[in-house]
Amino acid sequence: MKTLLLVHIPRTLLGLLFLVSAVDGFWFIFTGGHLINPPVSPKGHEFELALQNSGFFWPFLKTINLAGALSLILNIVPAFGLALIAPVMATIVLFHAVINPQGLPIAGILVVLGLMLVVAYRDRYAVMFR
Repeated sequence: MKTLLLVHIPRTLLGLLFLVSAVDGFWFIFTGGHLINPPVSPKGHEFELALQNSGFFWPFLKTINLAGALSLILNIVPAFGLALIAPVMATIVLFHAVINPQGLPIAGILVVLGLMLVVAYRDRYAVMFR
């Protein structure tokens, strides 16, 4: 039961959040429209457009989201999947804290789920700090 609550549920939820993000991002690449439209401030919209208009960063970001999501959902090297999406999560949290406060609830969810998994996989990350 403890493993279910502290590892499997957070891993699956975080994976699903990033899978939805990846699918929506690739949908935008191929169609020019989004499947989901969360509230975004004018500055937040400018930031997103800059990433999309760079020509390279948006597909790269969504590929990282997809790889991390599948790693977590399928439980294939999930500690690596979490490490892949950790910088993305940090950017999302900062984005919502500084530019787009409407998304702070989702940022909070990312922080809680991410921290739960960092604690669960701490033995796998320990070798990086030796």
